[in-house]
Amino acid sequence: MTIHASAPAASRTIAAIRQLVGNTPLLEVLYRFRGRERRLYAKYESMNMTGSVKDRMACHILAEAYAQEQLQPGATIVEASSGNTGIAFAALGAALGHPVRIYMPDWMSRERTDLIRSFGAEIVPVSKAEGGFLGSVQLAERFAREHEGVFLPRQFENQANVRAHASGTGPEILLQLEAFGVRPAAFLAGVGTGGTVMGVGRALRAAFPKVAVHPLEPANSPTLRTGHKVGSHRIQGISDEFVPAVVDLAWLDPVVDVWDGDAILMAQALARTLGLAVGISSGANFLGAAQLVERLGAGAAVVTVFCDSNKKYLTTDLCRDEPVRDEYLAPEVELLGFRAVR
Repeated sequence: MTIHASAPAASRTIAAIRQLVGNTPLLEVLYRFRGRERRLYAKYESMNMTGSVKDRMACHILAEAYAQEQLQPGATIVEASSGNTGIAFAALGAALGHPVRIYMPDWMSRERTDLIRSFGAEIVPVSKAEGGFLGSVQLAERFAREHEGVFLPRQFENQANVRAHASGTGPEILLQLEAFGVRPAAFLAGVGTGGTVMGVGRALRAAFPKVAVHPLEPANSPTLRTGHKVGSHRIQGISDEFVPAVVDLAWLDPVVDVWDGDAILMAQALARTLGLAVGISSGANFLGAAQLVERLGAGAAVVTVFCDSNKKYLTTDLCRDEPVRDEYLAPEVELLGFRAVR
């Protein structure tokens, strides 16, 4: 039986959830690239409530929706997701007494679907024939039109997604970089919804206007460069077949791309060498940030995000041997260690 929280009770629950979301460590990762010592910085987001950066956005969207009376007690939360967002809304919905319905492409990892169901949410799998990710978004919208008492977070177009990172993740990074004694030169993040790169970028540029802000996407599937789905890739959580509405490519610096196999090798190395249990998109973000360090110089403080843990990828290629190709960068990275600050 679902217990529907009243508005005051929901406010108390959201306040409690906020104690479990954000204030994650910033890591300074030391490494050698082609024999030269380097460092870059990464937010360790697996320490959020459900283990990913998406908890920040989900909590902020629901808090704003309650404050603006757009979300009523007992309403069904309906969203399209490739995994982490669905997990976040499923958990927060359970805490707040909301039924949750997630439309998700049917090729996402089993761990993602199992976790969403574990929070009592319903999953509607969407095949490629039914439209894949775009089909998931369309089906979520249709369900909302045809049913009463539905709240659509609309993560790809909701500016609350950007505000979550402009008011939270970005200011945290600035304080933590200060503790390391450096100023940001660039920020890079893979684009799923685009909320992280836009929101953190906004906060960093407000403090340091010359900071470069780069989106990242798979080299196998350059959606941002083309404006539509091209090819396929294995970096779950980014490049979801279209350019999200919250992304302003004209405001951002040039797109950086990484091969999915290279991202897998890098994520494997971070786990095996440093004990940092990260997902495939984190491996991609590391390699994208490392490219920027080479462009900007060894002294440049380049920041990125380790979005989630490897636990959601145990049945994927992350936990299998990955062949090395000539164009890959991960084999040229020697990880040396890391420091962390809260």
